[in-house]
Amino acid sequence: MTRTRRFHAARLALILVAVAAGASVLAWSIGQGHTDAASAPGAASAPVAITLAGRVTDAAHVLSPDEVAQLDRALGDFERRTGHQMVVVTAPGLGGADIATFTRALGNAWGIGRKGVNDGVIVLVAPAERQARIAVGDGLRSALSDADCATIMQQHMVPQFRAGHYGAGVIAAVAAIRAKLA
Repeated sequence: MTRTRRFHAARLALILVAVAAGASVLAWSIGQGHTDAASAPGAASAPVAITLAGRVTDAAHVLSPDEVAQLDRALGDFERRTGHQMVVVTAPGLGGADIATFTRALGNAWGIGRKGVNDGVIVLVAPAERQARIAVGDGLRSALSDADCATIMQQHMVPQFRAGHYGAGVIAAVAAIRAKLA
């Protein structure tokens, strides 16, 4: 593991411990200033550490190797064409945190998006909790709104997830996000 990845993993663990302790976490995906994790529904009861593995981090092991490769190629092409960073994460659990808080913590810890531009996107799926989220940095908020994300999830992810096809749902969502931000 590289020094940078170790640093990010340690930072993530610290942020998730802070969330579990009820500390405030800077909002990354909602654009509401900050959220008091202690008052948020489902505030974290235990930290969950996920180490960034690249553009696709399948910590829940729900994607096939072919799906991971296909997503990695699409996300790499997206970043080369637009400069925006997008990652896909499957989480084995949320450690009691609500999905917005969990996703925000990952985005902040991993540094998704360019510094000063805040143009990162995280597609997070937590199959055990039957939850998913598309989190968008403030720098892309005008191009990819919360309403757009909800529509993408309802039209592309949820139907595939209900059929048990997590990979197909994530691939379709990433394609829709790429089309929206092209």
